[in-house]
Amino acid sequence: MNSTLEQEQAPIAAAEAPAEPQPAAEAAAPAQPQRRRVWYVIHTYSGYENKVKKALEQRLNDAALQGEIFQVVVPTEEEVEIKEGRKRTVEKRVFPGYVLVEMLELIENDLHSDECWYLIRNTNGVTGFVSPDNRPIPLTASDVEKITNRMQKAQPKVKINFKVGNSVRITGGPFADFVGTVDELMVDKGKVRVLVNFFGRETPVELDFVEVEKQ
Repeated sequence: MNSTLEQEQAPIAAAEAPAEPQPAAEAAAPAQPQRRRVWYVIHTYSGYENKVKKALEQRLNDAALQGEIFQVVVPTEEEVEIKEGRKRTVEKRVFPGYVLVEMLELIENDLHSDECWYLIRNTNGVTGFVSPDNRPIPLTASDVEKITNRMQKAQPKVKINFKVGNSVRITGGPFADFVGTVDELMVDKGKVRVLVNFFGRETPVELDFVEVEKQ
C-alpha cells in the first residue's frame, strides 16, 4: 500500500517542485550611430594646400582610411590679372591655408573615427581640423553650397590695381599715353571709364582694363 501511495503522490510532488532559475539574458550591445558623409575643413601650413591634398589621396590605400574619405578639394577660382597691359588667367586659392575633405562623420568613441582622425591629423603639412574645442565640426549644407557655387562661376574674377579716383595712364587706342582719372569701374564688362583732359575739356573714355595702368 505504501508503494501505491508513493506512486500516487509522486506526480503531485513533481508538479509542486519550484522551477529551476533560468540564466539571465545577456544585455544587448548598444548600436553604433550611423555615420554620414560630411565635409570637414582642415588647416594647413601656408602654401601646403596642394601637397596635403596629394598626400591624403596617396594615403587612401591605408587600411584605416579605406572607405572613410571620398574627396579632397583645394577650393580655387579663376582670376584675370592685368599687368603691364597684358591679361592672363591664373588659378587662385579661395581659402589659402585650408583644404576641404568629404568623408564619413567622425564620432566619439568609434575606432574607425579615431584612426582616421589620427592619420589625417599627422599628415605632413596638416596643423589640424578647423573646430571649436578641438572637436571637428562638419560644414553645414549651405556652407558647402556657397563654396561650390563660388568655384563654378562661369566668368573669372578680374584683378585690377586701380579704383575710382585713381590717376591712370592709357596704354592703348587713340588716347594712348594720355593720363586721366578713373570715373567708373564696369567689372562685369571688363571695362573702365576714364576722364581725359582733351582740348581743355574733361572727356569720358570707355576702355578695356588692359588699356590702362595705374600711375
